[in-house]
Amino acid sequence: MRRQFTSFLGKAMSKVKTLGRVESELLRYIDENQPVTARCVADYWLETHGQARTTVLTVIERLKEKGFISRKKYEGVYQYSAKRTSAQILQSLVGDFVSGVLGGSLTPFTAYLNEAKNLDPNEVAALKKIIVELEDDSRKREPRR
Repeated sequence: MRRQFTSFLGKAMSKVKTLGRVESELLRYIDENQPVTARCVADYWLETHGQARTTVLTVIERLKEKGFISRKKYEGVYQYSAKRTSAQILQSLVGDFVSGVLGGSLTPFTAYLNEAKNLDPNEVAALKKIIVELEDDSRKREPRR
């Protein structure tokens, strides 16, 4: 049984274009500053993380290969832009995770939130607002008797 689940999980995750932490941070920076040159991204990354330009170039290339960013040559220099906003990408990744890993059920996620003891009060308030909106939408779709 465990092997079947591991196999299922591997197949589900292989279909999802994932983003690592570094990729996600660089994508967010590119999205917020687009169009942006690799030099600009590398300078930012060196200043904030102390990592070399080659590391940034590798991550940018991976993001391009995965289809998260595009590049265009302008006056002899490549400029990079996000194909979708960071928020859209995050929403898509979460959707893929819920459908692929959690089998479409939000119950494991809500159980996780219930166990998470360090939730920010602002996040809790935002979650409550989302629940109210979901309930309102559900009521609007219910047929009247």
